[in-house]
Amino acid sequence: MDEQDQIINKVASSSLVTFNLEDYYQPGERVLLDIKDQLYQGLILREKDFREFIKSHNWQRYENKFVAIICSVDAIVPTWAYMLVTIALHSYAKRIVFGSLQDLETIIFHEQLSKIDWSSFKNAKVVVKGCSKVDVPVAVYVEAINNLKPFASSLMFGEPCSTVPLYKKPKKEE
Repeated sequence: MDEQDQIINKVASSSLVTFNLEDYYQPGERVLLDIKDQLYQGLILREKDFREFIKSHNWQRYENKFVAIICSVDAIVPTWAYMLVTIALHSYAKRIVFGSLQDLETIIFHEQLSKIDWSSFKNAKVVVKGCSKVDVPVAVYVEAINNLKPFASSLMFGEPCSTVPLYKKPKKEE
């Protein structure tokens, strides 16, 4: 086979850097703790009843889990109620947030992204990988771009073999 008949993998030999958000996914079960069932007549939270729930609930079932706390009904829930739940969960859960499971996932990813030395992408041509085995919230892609843009020479989305251009650093005028 002569030189012109060889198949050349241009993607493998390119200077593109793939940034895969899936690499920052933290494994573990995600749980939604909805306190709506602790409301009196589905409307208000009674302190005495709620404190009894806190004391008698099996908090160990949240061992090593990521927990999102919400009240899914429009009700009068004092802030301290969420704080009591957090205190009860604190010895068991890996992470506790107020909000939806989507909020929880976003926060977990943000915590991982905050550990990255973004300057390592200085002048790099970065492809933010699009396909993933895990559901990456859109907010996390936005956060990644916020951190990459000051450093990267170009940003793309997708796969190295098929990208959508997002940004190219302008050439400095002399």
